Amino acid sequence: MDTRTPNATLGVVLNILASVLFAVMYAYTHLLQDLGGEEIYGWRILLTVPCLTLMVIASGHWHEVRRLFARVFEERLFWAVRLLSATLLGVQLWLFMWAPINGYGLDVSLGYFLMPLTMVIVGRLAFKDSISRLQLLACALAALGVINQIAIAKAITWPVLAVGLGYPLYFWLRRVSDSNTMGGLWFDMSLSLPVSLLLVFKGGVVLGVAGSGSSLPWLVMGLGAISASALALQALSGPRLNLTLFGLLIYVEPVLLVLASVLLGETIAPAQWPTYIAIWLAVLVLVLEGMMSLGIRRRAYSPSRCSREGG
Repeated sequence: MDTRTPNATLGVVLNILASVLFAVMYAYTHLLQDLGGEEIYGWRILLTVPCLTLMVIASGHWHEVRRLFARVFEERLFWAVRLLSATLLGVQLWLFMWAPINGYGLDVSLGYFLMPLTMVIVGRLAFKDSISRLQLLACALAALGVINQIAIAKAITWPVLAVGLGYPLYFWLRRVSDSNTMGGLWFDMSLSLPVSLLLVFKGGVVLGVAGSGSSLPWLVMGLGAISASALALQALSGPRLNLTLFGLLIYVEPVLLVLASVLLGETIAPAQWPTYIAIWLAVLVLVLEGMMSLGIRRRAYSPSRCSREGG
């Protein structure tokens, strides 16, 4: 898809807004220190699904949910595809909640740095996505940053691989199964409800008995609202972007995650700065391309040009 089309422009805006909300949620988990990572994940799913349901209905996407239910009965093994998709997403959402309160914030950030590169590879090989020169430059800069980070670490931790390889597999599965929609997201989130209920009751903290005057119930409900909004915006952006551009835009999120991690007390070693500088330059290249694309589109649809063409 041409990045200069109106649909793609809206997709870029929605994707960036989703990244901002994901970063806010990443930092927000530190307000929930009374809960463990698994319990935060459980509450996130439990409260996100109702919020997401309202969003799906209000935005007119409920027919996508009905169609997926029909396909479960019409298509052989489609139920297994949905379970796999829900599992892949559930692992990512759990890790996102667990990492920042267990000292793996920067590891997850590195995974998000690696993920767009793997998504570009998947987009090119699986879907024949086109890639512009500036996008290719962004890939090269990001690759230099990732290589530097791997050289420093001399080993890649499991959270890095879980994000860098797991998320591209999830988005690939959603596209090949024709469920890259808000309805598909709702279906995957809903299938995670049994696990989330188990984790919530295992944790023992229930909203109604969190303690008199406690702000925890409100904080947990806020988590659900932020999560649903971020996931919905990302889901709405997906169909408007090819996998390559969708993947490259994810670089906005780890830049914000690094800033959140630093604000929460983690530090960037001097040897890591080349990694982050390279990534930030890659993001700036994408911003530059977006500004150039918007300028071209505005000139193409300017009133003076239209009047000349109409005359």
